[in-house]
Amino acid sequence: MFIEPSLTGERRGWIEVICGSMFSGKTEELIRRIKRVRIANIPVSIFKPQMDIRYDKKKIVSHDTNAIESTPVAHAKDILELVGEVDVVGIDEAQFFDEDIVAVCEELAGRGLRVIVAGLDMDYLGKPFGQMPNLLAKADYVTKLHAICMQCGNIAHVSYRIVEQDQQVLLGEKDSYEPRCRICAKK
Repeated sequence: MFIEPSLTGERRGWIEVICGSMFSGKTEELIRRIKRVRIANIPVSIFKPQMDIRYDKKKIVSHDTNAIESTPVAHAKDILELVGEVDVVGIDEAQFFDEDIVAVCEELAGRGLRVIVAGLDMDYLGKPFGQMPNLLAKADYVTKLHAICMQCGNIAHVSYRIVEQDQQVLLGEKDSYEPRCRICAKK
């Protein structure tokens, strides 16, 4: 997407947040938007948390195995140093970043960049996850995606943990989580 200049000639940036439960298609949607940007030959940089090595150390990979190259970073502020001369920035798994992720996204948007961020809005207990509530509050555009409940087939919004672990962050896939609706998550 071309970032149009304002009446004063400055580029205007914005923040787009894609959120939802696991298996709702957040990463898939992020990849789709970035591919569209690349088709238009718009320069883009893509980042993910260094800790997310589930499918690949460098690539952002959806559960459907669609993938796109990214730069893993340990801290949100690293993005500012590594972003380069681009018009669009993609960030996956934002819930795993430190508290600086919100300020980093605002800084990038303030520079006139389109910032596309994807992440879990809630943890496995249904509580707001990491800095996602703050990103949602600062976003210009929000897309909330839903999975399908593995128990009843209704709309799911909870990443229900099916293994016995108490820590908030547990990197996992279908072996550790399944999407569930409100009712089935409480059973």
